Amino acid sequence: MKIAYITAGAAGMFCGSCMRDNTLVAALCQCGHDAHLIPTYTPIRTDEEDVSEQRIFFGGINVYLQQKFSLFRHTPWMLDRLLDLRGLLRWVSRFAVKTRAEDLGDLTVSMLQGEHGHQKKEIEKLVLWLKQHAPPEIINLTNLLLSGIVPELKKQFPNVPVLASLQGDDIFTESLPAESRRLALELICQHAELIDAFIATSAYYADAMSSYFRLPREKIHVVYPGINPAGHAMRPARSEQPFTIGYFARICPEKGFHQMIEAFRRFKRLPGTESATLYASGWLGANQRSFFQAQVNLLKQDQLLNHFVHLECPDHVSKVQFLHALDVLSVPTIYKEPKGLYILEALLNGVPVVQPRHGSFPELLEQTGGGLLVEPENPDALAAAWLELMHDRRRATELGERGRAAVLERFTAQHMAEATLRVYAQVLQQHQLTASSA
Repeated sequence: MKIAYITAGAAGMFCGSCMRDNTLVAALCQCGHDAHLIPTYTPIRTDEEDVSEQRIFFGGINVYLQQKFSLFRHTPWMLDRLLDLRGLLRWVSRFAVKTRAEDLGDLTVSMLQGEHGHQKKEIEKLVLWLKQHAPPEIINLTNLLLSGIVPELKKQFPNVPVLASLQGDDIFTESLPAESRRLALELICQHAELIDAFIATSAYYADAMSSYFRLPREKIHVVYPGINPAGHAMRPARSEQPFTIGYFARICPEKGFHQMIEAFRRFKRLPGTESATLYASGWLGANQRSFFQAQVNLLKQDQLLNHFVHLECPDHVSKVQFLHALDVLSVPTIYKEPKGLYILEALLNGVPVVQPRHGSFPELLEQTGGGLLVEPENPDALAAAWLELMHDRRRATELGERGRAAVLERFTAQHMAEATLRVYAQVLQQHQLTASSA
């Protein structure tokens, strides 16, 4: 099967969606399919082998210039290619991470206007490249914010089904200014009528996006995230070590880092927690450094800096080393997480988790048995669950072992690829039946 999987770079950040897309396409190729991971905006960033195409489409510099200056909507394609060079886009991405989603309203709407927007020639470049280098049998967009290209894809590839993955679309959309959000939702809903099927990363998210974007629920298939088990291993026994709590995710308010700090402060006031330590890692963007420092100051205020360690984990090896140093992992998100890759990574290394009872977390823990659920945005409940596992190390170990076995059984990259291929086959069959009866 020839698959064009169009993903969106995240301005140099480690992004869960990019990492999932990269893992999925690598697994599809290992299954013997001709799958192309086509990056847009910026290069993707992953701690595994990057399997994406070298060429970037809708390069962030070109898209921005075409939005702001009419001259760049007519420049020669050869000049545009110079502005799409990976090295240049990576360099510019260092500054782009400071850009807030609420400042991108007009650009988002223009992109969703597709061939009627300011980035029309970028669509022409993508279509031409697909025809010349990777004629697809299936096209899969990584999110609905890319759906402005769907009308032209349908026109140029009338016999090719187009799918869209759902893995965080509402989070960005909700951050837009009110008028931009209204227009974006209107355009996305229009484009969604042309999309043959959708793939959500959890049943919770399938239901939520069906309501949010007014999508037919029967057109949304659930394919859970999967991870490549290579390089992961059961953590060494830690029963005699000081109890170590871990946070591994982007450091920002929406991921609940401030909830983590508050829960740890309360945890350290409980008897028997004197030697316990909090380890934190994950992408820390320039726009979140003041937020991070404010949380560190709270620990300093409680004289807990000697019990807090912030680590950079820029590659796969350091991430696994970080996880092996933990007794439990928590990422107490404020928003309702659609994926939760960090949960599967922790479990694959035998680390149990304590998570808020919302989003995809109840599904993941029900299917893996690898941790505990607590009331969302309740630092006392989080601290109490940590204390419970600290006093029962055997149970914590059993939860981690159970979670690891479940991930290997149901949540590997191969399982994700096989489930995705079943969806593709079903959609292709339906598309062919519809075409033959027309």
